[in-house]
Amino acid sequence: MMKRSIYSSNAMKPSNAMKHIFTVTGMSCGHCVRAITQAVRALDPQATVQVDLDAQRVEVESQQPRTALADVIRDEGYTVVD
Repeated sequence: MMKRSIYSSNAMKPSNAMKHIFTVTGMSCGHCVRAITQAVRALDPQATVQVDLDAQRVEVESQQPRTALADVIRDEGYTVVD
């Protein structure tokens, strides 16, 4: 059985949402996906979040600034590389 490593959480995103791509280390499981998704959604309930555990990549479509999104991911205990 193949392990799923990409998780997506879609919301109704506004037309002026920007796509932000982060390299995030320290993610390894579904708990990590939920923690990051919930943190981003707490900042922006309309955000779309996609997490790829194997690639250590988080894509967020949101109206919020990149720095604010990176900060909430860091606050969950993960390292945002870029």
